[in-house]
Amino acid sequence: MSFEIPEDALSEKFLAATGPGGQNVNKVATACQLRVDVFKLGLSPQAYAKLKVIAGNKMTTGGELVITARRYRTQEANRDDARARLAQMIADAHVVQAKRRPTKPSKAAKARRVDAKKGRSAVKAGRGKVSWD
Repeated sequence: MSFEIPEDALSEKFLAATGPGGQNVNKVATACQLRVDVFKLGLSPQAYAKLKVIAGNKMTTGGELVITARRYRTQEANRDDARARLAQMIADAHVVQAKRRPTKPSKAAKARRVDAKKGRSAVKAGRGKVSWD
C-alpha cells in the first residue's frame, strides 16, 4: 500500500552525531532528527492506534513522532534513512491482522486422539517390572 506523506507534516533538524567519523563528527552536524505531526498525516483511527503502539516512546504526548537517524556519515544518507524508517512504520501501521475464528476438533479427531492415548498407555503399561516367579 502506498501512502503519500505530506511535506508540511515533516520538520527536520540536523544534530551532531556520535560514532565513527573521526574529527568530522565533532565539526559537522550529520545526524537527522525528523519530527512528524501525526495528526497531519490523515491516518484512520485504527492505523493511528497501531502507529502509536509501533512508535512506543518515539511518540510524544502532543502527537509528534520523533525519529533520529545517525547511522551514516552524511546528512543526505541520514535524512533518507529517517524517511525510510517513517515510511516503514506507517506501512506497518496499515497492515490489518486477520481475525482469528475459533474452531473445535471434530468427533473423529477426538476419537483418534483418545485411541492414540490408549495405545501409548498400553505400551507404557507393558513396561512394568518383570517378576521371576
